[in-house]
Amino acid sequence: MKDLKERAVRGGLARLCGQAAILALRLGFMATMARLLDPGDFGLVAMVSVVTGIYGLFSTAGLSLATIQRATVTDEQISTLFWINIIVGVILGLLCLATAPVLVSFYHEPRLFWVTVTMGVGFVLSAGGVQHSALLQRQLRYVALAIIETVSLLVSFALGIVMALGGFGYWALVGSTIAALAINTASMWVVAAWMPGMPRRGVGIHSMLRFGGTITLNNLVVYMAYNFEKLLLGRFWGADALGLYGRAYQLILVPTTTLHAAVGGVVFSALSRLQEDPVRLRSYFLKGYSLVTSMTVPVSIFGALFADDIVLVVLGPKWADAAAIFRLLTPTILVFGIINPTAWLLQSVGLQERSLRIAFVIAPLVVAAYLIGLPYGPNGVAFAYSAAMTLWLIPHVVWSLHNTIISPWDLFLATWRPFFASIVAAAFAFAVQFYMGHLESPFLRLSLAGGVMGSVYLLIFLFVMGQKTFYFDLFRGLKSSPHST
Repeated sequence: MKDLKERAVRGGLARLCGQAAILALRLGFMATMARLLDPGDFGLVAMVSVVTGIYGLFSTAGLSLATIQRATVTDEQISTLFWINIIVGVILGLLCLATAPVLVSFYHEPRLFWVTVTMGVGFVLSAGGVQHSALLQRQLRYVALAIIETVSLLVSFALGIVMALGGFGYWALVGSTIAALAINTASMWVVAAWMPGMPRRGVGIHSMLRFGGTITLNNLVVYMAYNFEKLLLGRFWGADALGLYGRAYQLILVPTTTLHAAVGGVVFSALSRLQEDPVRLRSYFLKGYSLVTSMTVPVSIFGALFADDIVLVVLGPKWADAAAIFRLLTPTILVFGIINPTAWLLQSVGLQERSLRIAFVIAPLVVAAYLIGLPYGPNGVAFAYSAAMTLWLIPHVVWSLHNTIISPWDLFLATWRPFFASIVAAAFAFAVQFYMGHLESPFLRLSLAGGVMGSVYLLIFLFVMGQKTFYFDLFRGLKSSPHST
C-alpha cells in the first residue's frame, strides 16, 4: 500500500480530532450528570457494569481485531464472523438475564435486576456492528468512524440528560448507554455499505477464531484484574463508596483512554499491514508511541497536581471526597500510558500469546494489592493499586519487548523528554497558582494552571528539546496525499 503513511497520518488526525470532541462530550456529560444524580445512582450502575463489562469482552470475541490483523480477508469469512458475533451477542444477553437475580442476592439490592436485564439488550445491539466497524478500520476510514462515534455519543448523552432532568435517576445512565450502542450500530451499517451473506463452512476462519479467542481471553484476564476492586468496594463498602471511586477512576482515565483510542486503532491497523516490513513497522510503532506518551504524560502529571480543582470543576462540590482517590490513581494511569501501547506491537505481529501470559501475571499482582488496601476503603485500594502498577512497570516493558524489533531503550528515549518537560511545566504551573491563590473560582485557578503548564510544556518539548521537526514532519503528510480515509 503505497499511500499507507499518508492514510495513517490522515486517519490519526481524524481520530485525534474525533476523540477530542468525544473527550469534551464525555467530560460535559460527566459534569452534568454528576450534578443531576447522586453517588448512589452511579454506584448502582457500577455494580452491574463490573459484571456486564466482563461479558462485554466477549461481544466481539476478538473477531474485529482478527479481521483487521489478517493480511487478506474474503467476504465469505467476514460474513461468517458476522453471524458468529450475532450468536455471541444473543448468548450474552441471555447471560445477563440469568445473572440478574445473582447480582440482586450478592449486593442485597433488588433494583439491580432490571438494570442488568436492560444492559443485556446492548450486547445484541452492539454485535450487529462489529464486522462493519472492522471493515472501516481495515480501510483506515477513521473520518467516518470519528463522525459515527461523535454523533452516537452526542444523541445518547442528550437523552441521558433529559432522562435525568425528568427524574429517572440511575435509569438515565442506562438509557444513554443503550441509545449509544443502537445509534452506533445503525450508523456502521449505513456508512460501511456492506451486507453480510449467509455463514459458510470451510472458508478458512479457524486461525482467525484462534487469534480472536486469545485476544478475548487476554482482555478478560486484564479486565477482571483491573476491575475486581470495584466488585470488592461495592460488596464491602456500599454503593456510595463505589460511586466515589468509580467517578474518580473514570475521570482520570477518560483523557488517556481517549488518546489511546485516537492513536491505537490507527497504529494497529497500519502495523498489521506492515508485518513483512520490519523497518517500517518499527518506525510506525515508535512514532505512534511517541505521540501517545507526549500527551498522556503531561495530562497524568497535571491531574495529580491539580486533582482538587479538577474534581470541583468537573464533578462539583458534593464529590470533593473523590479528589484524594483521583490523585492516588494517577500513577496507575501514567503506567497504563507507558505499557498499554506495547499491546499494539505484540498483537499486530502475532505475539498475542505473550500478551496473554503477561496478563496472567498482572492479575494476581493487582488483586493482592486490592485486598491489602481494602480495609482502608477507596483511598487504600487506590494507593495499593498504584503501588503495584508502579512496581510492575519495568518488568512489563522488558518482557513485552524481548526479542522484538523494539528495545526498552527505544521506549525510554520516547518517554524521557515528555517526562522532563512535564515536570518543569508542572512546577511553573504550581508556582503561578500558588502566587495567585486569591482566586476563589476553581475554574479560573484550573484554567490558569492548565494554560501555564500547557504553554511551558509545548515550549520546552517542541523547541528546547528539539521535537518540533518530528511533529511538523508527521503532520505535513496531511498535505501530501489526495486520498480520502
